[in-house]
Amino acid sequence: MTSTVEYLGDLRCTSTHVKSGSSFATDAPLDNNGKGEAFSPTDTVATGLASCMLTVMGIKARELTVDISKSTAAVTKIMSAEPRRISQIDVQLEMTGNCDKRTQLILERVAMTCPVHNSLHPDIKKNITFSWD
Repeated sequence: MTSTVEYLGDLRCTSTHVKSGSSFATDAPLDNNGKGEAFSPTDTVATGLASCMLTVMGIKARELTVDISKSTAAVTKIMSAEPRRISQIDVQLEMTGNCDKRTQLILERVAMTCPVHNSLHPDIKKNITFSWD
């Protein structure tokens, strides 16, 4: 088992990772009858894309002896109404690490094949940009 999810009422859930015990709350967003006091479930999907991209880049960077620590991603999720779903995810990656253009290209290609990216429905538009320092 990967995780457990408990509905707490008032459109809030707590998700717990079984192995580590770490947890986070989700709320329904303001535009869907919620309070918006925590990530919404769809926020976690969009954020998971950026987290996955940075993680697989980190794995490859370690293999290439490049340090990309302190790299960040700004995530924007756009919803559609009919049907209500994620229609677009924008990820702006601000990359650190002193690496040449070839290494940057390798890392960018790795990011674009991360498991979350490959798992998202093809109808979800994904705008991904990389900026290197």
